[in-house]
Amino acid sequence: MNSGKQPRFTPRKLWLALVSAGVIGSAGLAAFPMPPAVAAVAATPAASGAPIADAPVPNFAAITERSGPAVVNISVTGTREIAAAPWQGGPGGVPDDDPFWEFFRRFGPTPYGPGSQSEMPVRGQGSGFIVSQDGIILTNAHVVKDASEVSVKLTDRREFRAKVLGIDPKTDVAVLKIEARDLPTVKLGNTLDLKPGEWVLAIGSPFGFENSVTAGIVSAKGRSLPDDSFVPFIQTDVAVNPGNSGGPLFNSRGEVVAINSQIYTRSGGYQGVSFAIPIELALRVKDQIVATGKASHARLGIAIQEVNQAFADSFNLERPEGALVSSLEKGGPAEKAGLKPGDIVRKVDGKPVVSAGDLPAALGMRSPGDRVTLEVWRDGKPLTVTAHLGDAGERVAKAEAATEPAHGNVGLALRPLQPGEAAETGAAQGLVVAEVSGPAAMAGIRPGDLLLAVNGKPVSSVEEVRKLVAKSGRSAALLIQRGDDRIFVPVTIG
Repeated sequence: MNSGKQPRFTPRKLWLALVSAGVIGSAGLAAFPMPPAVAAVAATPAASGAPIADAPVPNFAAITERSGPAVVNISVTGTREIAAAPWQGGPGGVPDDDPFWEFFRRFGPTPYGPGSQSEMPVRGQGSGFIVSQDGIILTNAHVVKDASEVSVKLTDRREFRAKVLGIDPKTDVAVLKIEARDLPTVKLGNTLDLKPGEWVLAIGSPFGFENSVTAGIVSAKGRSLPDDSFVPFIQTDVAVNPGNSGGPLFNSRGEVVAINSQIYTRSGGYQGVSFAIPIELALRVKDQIVATGKASHARLGIAIQEVNQAFADSFNLERPEGALVSSLEKGGPAEKAGLKPGDIVRKVDGKPVVSAGDLPAALGMRSPGDRVTLEVWRDGKPLTVTAHLGDAGERVAKAEAATEPAHGNVGLALRPLQPGEAAETGAAQGLVVAEVSGPAAMAGIRPGDLLLAVNGKPVSSVEEVRKLVAKSGRSAALLIQRGDDRIFVPVTIG
């Protein structure tokens, strides 16, 4: 039965029907182009965003052919001191009345005697790359550390004795020099435009297999590692193994953007996480070593901690970002600039400090004597501080912090600091933890610890602690001293 209503065919429905029926095939598409209405629909981005165009895979073969000759294999020989063997006397050694004592004394390594040291020959391998035609080579400091002889082998099988111009343990960069001319060199790039997800390529000598090529992507930038370095590492998933250290990391244009330096591993071999030193930092160190034989780094004179959600709640921050100052070097640049324990550094010269590692990474690119502007969070509001950086190579006094305590119902029993204890601990004020339970115990606080401050505010009485805890939200940041160490501890308020 006809209801009198005709089916409505929009241009899109009609076009799709013709295509599905085979009326419009691949040969007829030119004669029946997509209607404008259909084209408009097809061009509309999906709800999750516009489609991303495919990126071509880099020409790894061309990069290797052009830059491979500038990558070198480095062999080192040296000696390392080792402790005396167990049978050589001392605590835990073989007793004199042991039947094998005489055997070990005669045939064990020398010298003989308690606490003695022996020298053991050491051989190692690594990689490097030539940055100037007259023989300047970059590699890792740990590759050539304590080496008595360094040999460099080129891809054309020539070998040279290399001179170590200098090493910088803080950045793990070393500079070598070989006596040669007209050498092939790599093309240097930068990491400013390098993004996570981009292709990268490594050339090196893993396990001694010279000029091995591996590829992957950038996993992250600006990684900080717990190794007291100033390096904002580039994390990649490029296969890096022992022997790759010191070799170059190339971007998709064949430019060196970093030096392969470390891997994260539980097996001793590659497990998918490797770290590289940005080339800008390496070149800065290289220029200093070539000019003076050593590298210098700036020092602010603070100890910092990561800001987690508990600290963000304690210090009234919108999000857990920044570097929490836990202690200050006495008389150092930070103390002279007016920084205090409990301050949270959020920007350096206008650049955000998201994680605590961003701060030493930013300062690592500065020189002693430079002036920096720090945006700091203190007492719930922003503050601007200007500091003149010192020299990280100078010997400095033990970092010291101000005093601060803990909250109300956090599981702490506190007592005043006695004069003798003040002299022993070096703290001008604070409260001794007599007993600990509940949240404070869960946070790792122990009896005998010294409570110096709560949420960055120094305390010297239980009443001050109660008031500060009462003003806290879900958690409080307690500055605790144990021995010579001072650290903020986040404690949940019960």
